[in-house]
This record gives sequence, C-alpha cells and structure tokens, in this order.
Amino acid sequence: MVAAMLWRPALWPWTLGVILLDHFVLSMIGLWPRSSLLGPNMLSLPPAAARRGEVAITIDDGPSPEVTPQVLDILDRFGVQATFFCIGELTEQYPDLCREIIRRGHSIENHSQHHDVLFSLFGPWKTHRELQHAQEVLSNITGHTPRYFRATAGFRNMFLDPVLVRLDLQLVTWSKRGFDTRESNPEVILERLLRDLKGGDILMLHDGNAARTFDGKPVIVEVLPRLLDQIAQAGLRPVTLGSASR
Repeated sequence: MVAAMLWRPALWPWTLGVILLDHFVLSMIGLWPRSSLLGPNMLSLPPAAARRGEVAITIDDGPSPEVTPQVLDILDRFGVQATFFCIGELTEQYPDLCREIIRRGHSIENHSQHHDVLFSLFGPWKTHRELQHAQEVLSNITGHTPRYFRATAGFRNMFLDPVLVRLDLQLVTWSKRGFDTRESNPEVILERLLRDLKGGDILMLHDGNAARTFDGKPVIVEVLPRLLDQIAQAGLRPVTLGSASR
C-alpha cells in the first residue's frame, strides 16, 4: 500500500503520516513491558511450575558490593535460590561477587552490558553488540551462559526479538514488581508484591539502584526477609527461572 502511494506525489504527506503512525504505535508497544506484541515475552513461570507452587524471585541491576552480599545472606538464611539479572560492566568490576552468587546456588542472567536508559532506542546492530558483549562477559566470569534477558526498565523495540533469537536468549519480564528503586516504604513494596500472590509469579526486586528506607538501609534488605516468610506461609517455593523451566 505504501509503495503504491509513493508513485503519487500528492499522496506523499499521507504516506509520511502512515509511516510515522506505524513507528509511533511500535514505540508505544515497546514502552509496555508486559506486551508480547513485539515477540515472545515470559511473564510468568511455565504451567507445570505454577502447579508445583513455584515462584521466581528476580533481582536486577547488580551486582552491588554493598547490597548483594546482604541479599545473599538473607537468601541463605531462608534456604532459597533467586535469579540475578546482572549488568555486564558491573560484573567486570566485581567478578568475585558474581562468582559468589553462582557458588551459593543462584543463577545469573543477562541485563545488558551498560543498562543504558536509551536501550529501547537502539538499532539492531547496537542492540546485538550490547547483549552479546554482556553474554560474553557473564559467561566468561561465571562459567555459565545466560539463558534469559531482561531489558532496561522493561522497555524495548522491534529490533530486540531477532537479536534474542540469534543469541538464544528468552525475554523475561515479571508478573509483580515493588518499584523498589524509588519507593522507600517497605510496607508499600510488600503490599504490591504479595497482592494475589500465586504459583507461577515472577517477582522483581533490585540490589543495584535500590531505594533507601527512611533510616538509610537498602529497601530490599528490609523487604526480602518478610517477603520470603510470607511466600513460605502461602505454601509457595522460590526457584530460579532455569529450575522452573525443567
């Protein structure tokens, strides 16, 4: 249709309008993290995992030398495993911390190399370089090749899915989030995460860029023990994304 319109100069303004509208719609879809219109998007665990009462605790934006060790100790105390979506350049800065995450039985997945706020505006080649670089860094440092990817803030565009296919990565979003990078009140975050909690949920928290409570503590450190206690009381079991998919 557009090609035909190009042969008629009088229709060029309409052609431009159609193209701009198409790009606007695709851009708006990319700003909707839970959308699957731009490609497969894992919003919850597989049905078998949900039936087993499994949930996934996913922790983004690390590793953080201040916060991640505290998070690991809390997870140890409850005897559960989590999935850490790590940033490649931070992994290069704190390789021993990432190896410790793996040593304690957790998994590390791809959260891009630089966590650029403009990630959703990248073209196909830059998107590929960003993910591939992180994939190589994380694999070399941890000895484990990531299987999952989470976009910066969940925002993406139409170029991402072909890159994920080439790198054999699966996009993962979430079913519940606490907005713990900007919310300082643990009660508010807990209420968001626990509302209608059920098997199959994917919960998102942050060790990197974590907000601080009113007394200056990383909010995830205050939220996580109470969250894990409530999960246990509900008869649910936290697992890594990889374990849930087996």
